[in-house]
Amino acid sequence: MECNRFFVIADTHYFASSIGAYGEEYEKRMRYEQKTHAETQAINEAVFEYLESVKDIDVVLIAGDLTYNGEKESHKGFTRLLKRLKESGKRIYIITAGHDYRPHPYGFNENGRFDVEGIKRGDLFDYYYEFGFKNALAVDREHLSYCAQLFPGVRLLALNNDDDGTGKPTYSGEQIEWIREQAIKGREDGQFMIAMNHYPLLPGKPVFALTPDAVMKNADAVTTMLADEGVHLCFTGHMHNQSINEKITEKGNKFYDVCTGSITGCPAKIRIVTIKDEKTVKIESMPVPDFEWDMGGKTTEKYFADQFDMMINSTIEDMAGNPDRLLRDFGASGNRILQAVFSRLGKIVSTSTIGSFSKKLLVKADPAISERKLQDLVAEVVRNMFEGDQPYIEGTPEYELFMKVLGRFRPIIKILNKKFPSVNGKPADLFEIVKHTIGNYGIPDNEAELILK
Repeated sequence: MECNRFFVIADTHYFASSIGAYGEEYEKRMRYEQKTHAETQAINEAVFEYLESVKDIDVVLIAGDLTYNGEKESHKGFTRLLKRLKESGKRIYIITAGHDYRPHPYGFNENGRFDVEGIKRGDLFDYYYEFGFKNALAVDREHLSYCAQLFPGVRLLALNNDDDGTGKPTYSGEQIEWIREQAIKGREDGQFMIAMNHYPLLPGKPVFALTPDAVMKNADAVTTMLADEGVHLCFTGHMHNQSINEKITEKGNKFYDVCTGSITGCPAKIRIVTIKDEKTVKIESMPVPDFEWDMGGKTTEKYFADQFDMMINSTIEDMAGNPDRLLRDFGASGNRILQAVFSRLGKIVSTSTIGSFSKKLLVKADPAISERKLQDLVAEVVRNMFEGDQPYIEGTPEYELFMKVLGRFRPIIKILNKKFPSVNGKPADLFEIVKHTIGNYGIPDNEAELILK
């Protein structure tokens, strides 16, 4: 097999700047957004210009959520970028996802939020026909999925797994059988089979398994089927995080989920994938290029990171001063007990140093971190989780602090473990969940060489 290389990007969330994203209401909303909004057209233009400039890689995979919220103007603008990229000699393979056909897309101006024209899910096939469907070996039009020949000896299963009306992404029974047929045919034809899927098939981090739409609903059965039928590698998006995770089936077959962050918000990465031989794949990551925008003197990476941190800090501030805003998101608005708990917790996090917080729990923080603001640590831990390769492993003062704090609540944690859903088929263990949230003990999330079999 020849050494084949391609790009993977995800969650482009293109928003046509002509629609409008500005004003007081827009600024309020952006306090709680991980990704950028008004900047996305400029970001996409810079990313596509970079992809065009790389002469030795001519294949680009785009793993869903192409537009911000399915605005018709955004679809038109994004397809113009795709056509220009195709004219430069690139072969492009896309899948669509939930953000590409929202029922009420919108923009913002000085008068607040206003509705704009969107498109229906049934229109997506025609919009993006040229970018995967047209030259596919097989097409499942109902499920907006297809099988394509990427390179001689390498086939791609481009799979759409929109939700089933319950808010949870899934494959229908009919789609699973179509996927199985394509996987078997590929194996029989001697093909190296890979997949691309918007929603993750393995949790990016153990804590994500507790989030309803962070992993596909029937992912365990699907990943087992794929791995056992010879599909050992899938590229995903949706969670806007960098992660690489592995599963081994009962038959001993490996399955890897390589999740790529959105190009429009921290961690904002592009993947470069090299298929070295029949069983070895190299994964590399690079930051998105600089784009034309007034960033107030910040670097591009700092600009994205500050947007992310504003989201976390705004949430902490609301916990302290406006807890009911957060409770509305959990369907618990008006619960006075939870309001009091959230408010107290928010005030502690926003006003404490690590050292003073530790003393309240009768544990001691390492002097190296005791003077840091607790809120800064919380924001950093969350951002690290999305950027991948979390650094707070055993032996670091941050790890020791988290484990000591959890130890103070051991009796409560034993009760909570019984209430939380299982993680990868195993009973929940909050100590292990936190350990693998603040530190990465598995495959590196940004640069890795995967042995598929």
